[in-house]
Amino acid sequence: MAKRTKPTVEKPAELVGSVRAESRKRTAKAIGDAIATLIQKTAKVSISAVAREAGVTPGLIHNTYPDLAEKVRALAGQSTRRQRDEVREELTRERANSRGLREELATLRADFAKMASNNQRLVHELSLLQGVSTGKVISLAMRPKIIPPQQSDDANGSPN
Repeated sequence: MAKRTKPTVEKPAELVGSVRAESRKRTAKAIGDAIATLIQKTAKVSISAVAREAGVTPGLIHNTYPDLAEKVRALAGQSTRRQRDEVREELTRERANSRGLREELATLRADFAKMASNNQRLVHELSLLQGVSTGKVISLAMRPKIIPPQQSDDANGSPN
């Protein structure tokens, strides 16, 4: 038995080249769209993230599209700086908030100390009033005033 072979059809080089060129254009557009999507999402831009979003390998971006790889690297640097700046701004806001809270805490502690002192004075006053009302304590404030003796105008004490 003779082995059957499929007839081969020669593809013209121009047709193959145009198919490849069209495929490269589609891939480049997909990579560009992936970059735009990541920027819009404010996600971290890296070659791996772009490749994942575009459905291609990172090696393809590095080897076949070096201009897009450079664009991604530049955006990755901007992304890193933007994230660093956002963190720095957040830290500044939190420090200001913390400073305000510390000041408020100091004020509240001072108020608490005043109230504790007032409370102690009132407790002492209450116990004194309870003792006075039961007769167990004599209030020194209720003591009669002692009038000092009058002195004469002349030095030896004799009237004129």
